[in-house]
Amino acid sequence: MGEGWGGGDQRREARGGGNRPSAEHLLAELTKRYRDLDAVPLLRALASREFPGQIAAVSSFGAESAVLLALVAEADPRIPVIFLETGKHFAETRRYRDRLIETLGLEDVRLALPAARHIATLDPVGTLWQSDPDACCRLRKVAPLKRALAEWGAWITGRKRYQGDRRSALPTFEADDGQVKVNPLAGWSKARVEAAFAERNLPRHPLESEGYLSIGCAPCSRPVADGEALRAGRWAGCGKTECGIHRPA
Repeated sequence: MGEGWGGGDQRREARGGGNRPSAEHLLAELTKRYRDLDAVPLLRALASREFPGQIAAVSSFGAESAVLLALVAEADPRIPVIFLETGKHFAETRRYRDRLIETLGLEDVRLALPAARHIATLDPVGTLWQSDPDACCRLRKVAPLKRALAEWGAWITGRKRYQGDRRSALPTFEADDGQVKVNPLAGWSKARVEAAFAERNLPRHPLESEGYLSIGCAPCSRPVADGEALRAGRWAGCGKTECGIHRPA
Protein backbone atom coordinates (compact mmCIF):
# COMPACT_ATOMS: atom_id res chain seq x y z
CA MET A 1 0.00 0.00 0.00
CA GLY A 2 2.17 2.82 -1.18
CA GLU A 3 5.87 3.03 -1.96
CA GLY A 4 6.61 5.97 0.30
CA TRP A 5 6.38 9.65 -0.45
CA GLY A 6 9.89 10.63 0.74
CA GLY A 7 10.18 14.13 2.15
CA GLY A 8 12.42 15.88 -0.37
CA ASP A 9 10.63 14.70 -3.50
CA GLN A 10 7.24 15.20 -1.93
CA ARG A 11 8.03 18.78 -0.93
CA ARG A 12 9.25 19.60 -4.43
CA GLU A 13 6.17 18.16 -6.09
CA ALA A 14 3.86 19.99 -3.69
CA ARG A 15 5.46 23.25 -4.82
CA GLY A 16 4.79 22.37 -8.42
CA GLY A 17 8.13 20.88 -9.50
CA GLY A 18 9.04 17.39 -10.66
CA ASN A 19 6.90 14.82 -12.41
CA ARG A 20 5.28 13.20 -9.39
CA PRO A 21 1.67 13.86 -8.35
CA SER A 22 0.59 17.23 -6.99
CA ALA A 23 -0.02 17.84 -3.30
CA GLU A 24 -3.75 17.74 -3.97
CA HIS A 25 -3.43 14.33 -5.62
CA LEU A 26 -1.27 13.07 -2.78
CA LEU A 27 -3.82 14.15 -0.17
CA ALA A 28 -6.60 12.50 -2.18
CA GLU A 29 -4.61 9.28 -2.43
CA LEU A 30 -3.80 9.21 1.27
CA THR A 31 -7.43 9.88 2.14
CA LYS A 32 -8.60 7.12 -0.17
CA ARG A 33 -6.12 4.60 1.20
CA TYR A 34 -6.56 5.33 4.87
CA ARG A 35 -10.00 6.82 5.36
CA ASP A 36 -11.20 3.79 7.33
CA LEU A 37 -8.16 3.34 9.57
CA ASP A 38 -8.19 4.33 13.21
CA ALA A 39 -5.34 6.36 14.65
CA VAL A 40 -2.80 3.67 15.59
CA PRO A 41 -2.94 1.63 12.36
CA LEU A 42 -2.98 4.90 10.42
CA LEU A 43 0.17 6.10 12.15
CA ARG A 44 1.86 2.73 11.66
CA ALA A 45 1.07 2.78 7.94
CA LEU A 46 2.29 6.32 7.48
CA ALA A 47 5.52 5.72 9.41
CA SER A 48 6.36 2.41 7.75
CA ARG A 49 4.93 2.72 4.23
CA GLU A 50 4.28 6.27 3.14
CA PHE A 51 6.90 8.32 5.00
CA PRO A 52 9.54 5.91 6.35
CA GLY A 53 12.05 8.00 8.29
CA GLN A 54 10.24 11.14 7.12
CA ILE A 55 7.48 11.73 9.67
CA ALA A 56 7.51 13.39 13.10
CA ALA A 57 4.91 14.35 15.68
CA VAL A 58 4.62 17.83 17.19
CA SER A 59 3.31 18.11 20.73
CA SER A 60 2.84 20.87 23.29
CA PHE A 61 2.64 18.28 26.11
CA GLY A 62 -0.50 20.15 27.11
CA ALA A 63 -3.86 19.15 28.52
CA GLU A 64 -4.85 16.50 25.96
CA SER A 65 -1.44 15.67 24.54
CA ALA A 66 -1.04 12.36 26.36
CA VAL A 67 -3.61 10.68 24.12
CA LEU A 68 -1.87 11.48 20.84
CA LEU A 69 1.52 10.64 22.34
CA ALA A 70 0.24 7.30 23.62
CA LEU A 71 -1.01 6.45 20.14
CA VAL A 72 2.29 7.52 18.57
CA ALA A 73 4.20 5.38 21.06
CA GLU A 74 1.97 2.39 20.34
CA ALA A 75 2.40 2.82 16.60
CA ASP A 76 6.18 3.24 16.87
CA PRO A 77 7.96 4.75 19.89
CA ARG A 78 10.84 5.71 17.60
CA ILE A 79 8.74 8.31 15.76
CA PRO A 80 10.41 11.64 16.63
CA VAL A 81 8.35 14.01 18.78
CA ILE A 82 9.13 17.72 18.55
CA PHE A 83 8.49 19.91 21.59
CA LEU A 84 8.57 23.68 21.08
CA GLU A 85 10.62 24.93 23.99
CA THR A 86 9.55 28.56 23.90
CA GLY A 87 11.20 29.49 27.18
CA LYS A 88 7.76 30.54 28.48
CA HIS A 89 6.25 27.20 29.51
CA PHE A 90 4.87 26.43 32.92
CA ALA A 91 7.29 24.42 35.04
CA GLU A 92 4.43 21.92 35.37
CA THR A 93 4.45 21.39 31.60
CA ARG A 94 8.14 20.55 31.55
CA ARG A 95 7.72 18.08 34.40
CA TYR A 96 4.68 16.58 32.66
CA ARG A 97 6.69 16.24 29.44
CA ASP A 98 9.39 14.28 31.27
CA ARG A 99 6.80 12.08 32.95
CA LEU A 100 5.08 11.24 29.67
CA ILE A 101 8.38 10.44 27.97
CA GLU A 102 9.13 7.91 30.68
CA THR A 103 5.58 6.56 31.03
CA LEU A 104 5.01 6.06 27.30
CA GLY A 105 8.52 5.01 26.35
CA LEU A 106 8.98 7.72 23.75
CA GLU A 107 12.46 7.22 22.35
CA ASP A 108 13.14 10.40 20.38
CA VAL A 109 11.79 13.65 21.86
CA ARG A 110 13.52 16.71 20.43
CA LEU A 111 13.48 20.33 21.52
CA ALA A 112 12.92 23.13 19.02
CA LEU A 113 14.16 26.42 20.46
CA PRO A 114 14.06 30.01 19.22
CA ALA A 115 17.39 31.27 17.93
CA ALA A 116 19.30 33.02 20.72
CA ARG A 117 20.30 35.86 18.40
CA HIS A 118 16.67 36.49 17.49
CA ILE A 119 15.64 36.52 21.14
CA ALA A 120 18.43 39.00 21.90
CA THR A 121 17.29 41.26 19.08
CA LEU A 122 13.51 40.98 19.21
CA ASP A 123 12.68 40.12 22.82
CA PRO A 124 15.70 40.88 25.01
CA VAL A 125 13.68 41.38 28.21
CA GLY A 126 11.10 38.64 27.50
CA THR A 127 8.00 40.83 27.39
CA LEU A 128 7.16 40.76 23.67
CA TRP A 129 4.07 38.68 24.51
CA GLN A 130 2.57 41.77 26.19
CA SER A 131 3.01 44.22 23.32
CA ASP A 132 2.70 41.92 20.30
CA PRO A 133 1.61 38.33 21.01
CA ASP A 134 1.60 37.44 17.30
CA ALA A 135 5.23 38.50 16.98
CA CYS A 136 6.09 36.56 20.12
CA CYS A 137 4.52 33.41 18.67
CA ARG A 138 6.37 33.89 15.39
CA LEU A 139 9.64 34.25 17.28
CA ARG A 140 9.21 31.45 19.81
CA LYS A 141 7.01 28.95 17.94
CA VAL A 142 6.53 29.47 14.22
CA ALA A 143 10.15 30.07 13.19
CA PRO A 144 11.65 27.33 15.42
CA LEU A 145 9.10 24.77 14.22
CA LYS A 146 9.74 25.64 10.57
CA ARG A 147 13.43 24.98 11.11
CA ALA A 148 12.76 21.77 13.03
CA LEU A 149 10.40 20.40 10.37
CA ALA A 150 12.62 21.21 7.39
CA GLU A 151 13.90 17.63 7.13
CA TRP A 152 10.50 15.90 7.32
CA GLY A 153 7.97 15.04 4.63
CA ALA A 154 5.02 14.81 7.04
CA TRP A 155 4.13 15.78 10.58
CA ILE A 156 1.49 14.71 13.07
CA THR A 157 -0.69 17.00 15.18
CA GLY A 158 -3.19 16.40 17.98
CA ARG A 159 -5.82 18.86 16.75
CA LYS A 160 -9.50 17.93 16.85
CA ARG A 161 -12.64 19.39 15.31
CA TYR A 162 -14.39 19.83 18.63
CA GLN A 163 -11.76 22.40 19.64
CA GLY A 164 -13.70 24.84 17.47
CA ASP A 165 -12.83 27.98 15.51
CA ARG A 166 -10.79 27.13 12.40
CA ARG A 167 -10.54 23.52 13.54
CA SER A 168 -14.23 22.71 13.16
CA ALA A 169 -13.81 21.34 9.60
CA LEU A 170 -10.37 19.80 10.13
CA PRO A 171 -9.48 17.00 7.65
CA THR A 172 -7.24 14.06 8.46
CA PHE A 173 -4.69 15.12 5.85
CA GLU A 174 -3.61 18.64 4.91
CA ALA A 175 -0.88 20.19 2.78
CA ASP A 176 1.30 22.78 4.50
CA ASP A 177 4.27 24.38 2.74
CA GLY A 178 4.99 21.26 0.72
CA GLN A 179 4.58 18.87 3.63
CA VAL A 180 1.70 16.61 4.62
CA LYS A 181 0.14 17.43 7.96
CA VAL A 182 -1.65 14.52 9.60
CA ASN A 183 -4.47 14.99 12.10
CA PRO A 184 -5.26 11.44 13.29
CA LEU A 185 -7.61 12.66 16.03
CA ALA A 186 -9.53 15.12 13.84
CA GLY A 187 -12.81 13.24 14.12
CA TRP A 188 -12.47 12.19 17.75
CA SER A 189 -15.01 13.50 20.24
CA LYS A 190 -14.17 14.92 23.65
CA ALA A 191 -15.81 11.84 25.17
CA ARG A 192 -13.53 9.55 23.19
CA VAL A 193 -10.45 11.47 24.32
CA GLU A 194 -11.58 11.20 27.93
CA ALA A 195 -12.22 7.49 27.45
CA ALA A 196 -8.70 7.03 26.09
CA PHE A 197 -7.25 8.70 29.19
CA ALA A 198 -9.20 6.27 31.37
CA GLU A 199 -8.61 3.12 29.31
CA ARG A 200 -4.87 3.74 29.03
CA ASN A 201 -4.50 5.08 32.58
CA LEU A 202 -2.76 8.17 31.23
CA PRO A 203 -1.57 10.87 33.64
CA ARG A 204 -3.27 14.26 33.41
CA HIS A 205 -1.49 17.57 33.12
CA PRO A 206 -1.25 18.88 36.70
CA LEU A 207 -2.74 22.26 35.75
CA GLU A 208 -6.00 20.72 34.53
CA SER A 209 -7.21 20.43 38.10
CA GLU A 210 -6.82 24.20 38.38
CA GLY A 211 -9.07 24.85 35.38
CA TYR A 212 -6.51 25.06 32.58
CA LEU A 213 -8.11 23.18 29.70
CA SER A 214 -5.81 24.37 26.93
CA ILE A 215 -2.24 24.92 28.04
CA GLY A 216 0.42 26.83 26.16
CA CYS A 217 2.92 29.40 27.33
CA ALA A 218 2.37 30.57 30.90
CA PRO A 219 1.84 34.30 30.18
CA CYS A 220 -0.82 33.55 27.56
CA SER A 221 -2.80 30.77 29.29
CA ARG A 222 -5.43 31.11 32.00
CA PRO A 223 -8.04 28.85 33.60
CA VAL A 224 -11.32 28.40 31.72
CA ALA A 225 -14.54 29.35 33.48
CA ASP A 226 -17.67 27.18 33.46
CA GLY A 227 -19.47 27.53 30.14
CA GLU A 228 -16.49 28.94 28.26
CA ALA A 229 -15.07 27.35 25.12
CA LEU A 230 -12.27 24.82 25.54
CA ARG A 231 -9.61 27.23 24.24
CA ALA A 232 -11.00 30.39 25.83
CA GLY A 233 -8.05 30.51 28.16
CA ARG A 234 -5.53 31.05 25.38
CA TRP A 235 -4.56 34.66 24.59
CA ALA A 236 -7.66 35.84 26.46
CA GLY A 237 -8.80 39.34 25.62
CA CYS A 238 -6.71 39.91 22.51
CA GLY A 239 -8.81 38.24 19.80
CA LYS A 240 -6.13 35.66 19.07
CA THR A 241 -7.02 31.95 18.86
CA GLU A 242 -4.00 30.30 17.19
CA CYS A 243 -0.25 30.69 17.59
CA GLY A 244 0.40 30.54 13.84
CA ILE A 245 2.00 27.14 13.41
CA HIS A 246 -1.30 25.94 11.91
CA ARG A 247 -2.03 28.23 9.03
CA PRO A 248 -5.57 28.72 7.65
CA ALA A 249 -6.52 26.25 4.96
